[in-house]
Amino acid sequence: MIVDGIFAGGGVKAFAFVGALQVMEQRGFQFDRLAGTSAGAIVAALIKAGYTSNEIFKLLDELDVESFKDERMSVLPFTIAKWVHMYYRLGLYKGNALEAWLKKVLGAKGIRTFGDLPTGSLRIIASDLSKGKLLVLPDDLGKYGLIPERFPVARAIRMSCSIPFFFEPVKIYDRGNGGEASYIVDGGLLSNFPMWLFMDGNLKRWKRPAIGFHLKPELSEIPPKKIKNAITLYRALFETMTSAHDLRYVDSADEKNVVFIPVLDVKATDFELSDEQKDNLVTIGKKETKHFLKNWSY
Repeated sequence: MIVDGIFAGGGVKAFAFVGALQVMEQRGFQFDRLAGTSAGAIVAALIKAGYTSNEIFKLLDELDVESFKDERMSVLPFTIAKWVHMYYRLGLYKGNALEAWLKKVLGAKGIRTFGDLPTGSLRIIASDLSKGKLLVLPDDLGKYGLIPERFPVARAIRMSCSIPFFFEPVKIYDRGNGGEASYIVDGGLLSNFPMWLFMDGNLKRWKRPAIGFHLKPELSEIPPKKIKNAITLYRALFETMTSAHDLRYVDSADEKNVVFIPVLDVKATDFELSDEQKDNLVTIGKKETKHFLKNWSY
């Protein structure tokens, strides 16, 4: 069966998507159009590039995620340099290593720009902080005087993955507005789960069967966050921004098309996952997808 797929953001928790994809492949499902935010954008792009679930697991398993912490060189003491870069560069890490990895793995399948993909087959969510608006890539690139078909897919995903203060924002320049710079960050700030992307806005229905994969339990089942200091307050703030809004607008009619994968004991930036944790994430992705498909009908 051919369906559209939507993948939520969630950092390293995306290992759970591998288990979900393994079940989807076993049941004969194929994805036509794909969309995602942050880590979900990475998975969506890898699927569209032609990677199987097992190949995606191998890519993620062999990946040295710590290498994505590409700090800028400095003669200042380490601790001071971190905060100086945070203040002036707006992020602890550059994000270049992430983009380079994406460019390599997508290039291995012949995917470099959006022009290498069928039109409308991959859509990625990012946030323009300068203009205060949500971006759907590559659709909205023309508004900046850029040619969507020539824009690198790896760069678009990096934009979607640029967690504020963790990675430096990506700057793009509006060629139609005097070269004005826009700072682009993680799409999860505005839509971490773009389930709405493939709906017909006029008819309020799906153009074809669509299944969303979310790395949270249903909103009513999310436990309260424990806030003890400024760090836990920021974490609660970010997690609320990247989940509650989208889940609130997944109404009962659409909820039946969402695989809710309740990953609560792993944080998005827990880069040092053990093999046991990875296997557990894959297992829960399998379990929840099997349960979902038992009752799903379109």
